[in-house]
Amino acid sequence: MKHTIVVCGHGPGISDAVARRFGREGWNVAVVARNAERLSKAAAALSEAGVAAKAFPCDLGDAAAVKGMLKSVASSLGPVSAIQYNAYGGGGGDLLSLSADDLQLALRINACGLLAAVQEALPSLKAAKGAVLVTGGGFAYYEPEVDALANTFGAAGLALGKAAQHKLTGLLASRLEQEGVYVGEVVVMGMVKGTAFDSGQATLEASDIAERFWQLYQKRDARTVNFP
Repeated sequence: MKHTIVVCGHGPGISDAVARRFGREGWNVAVVARNAERLSKAAAALSEAGVAAKAFPCDLGDAAAVKGMLKSVASSLGPVSAIQYNAYGGGGGDLLSLSADDLQLALRINACGLLAAVQEALPSLKAAKGAVLVTGGGFAYYEPEVDALANTFGAAGLALGKAAQHKLTGLLASRLEQEGVYVGEVVVMGMVKGTAFDSGQATLEASDIAERFWQLYQKRDARTVNFP
């Protein structure tokens, strides 16, 4: 039976590169995002590239919807062997004007959706000795320079969401190790070419980050790695 990876928060950068990297190894790929039309086109493009991909539209900030989506993936593509969580969210603007609703949304997308996905897929992840792979962000780190930069870019909501996700990833790694499930995080320390954050000065290649995820899945030799 073919392995299945669920790529949560699919877009034109890291997540698409991960889908292609695992697809190249013969995996089924479930691509997940909220916009059904864009997601359908992305799945079609992956299929044209030889990847066994299928679209599963879902609001990753809705835990119940996430669990329903995982059920649909298992029914359509088979048991889930890996989750790659690339979704992010966070209200833009100054920290002092950040609304409670925006902060709650950041936490729902970055942390609650991840936890719901793992909870739903856990039986199949355990059976497959599978993996949870998380795209982290440098704004999650607790350093004065990082905090100043997040404030400068009006990214306090994203930073708070990613910080919660970073902690959750560590907790999951600790808890699931005894279950035979690997949890690893690649913290992206820069801008990735071809993404919404690329203003023409991005230096990181999504395909290189996808390769790092593949290496983590294979070797399982670290919980968190910074890239580059």
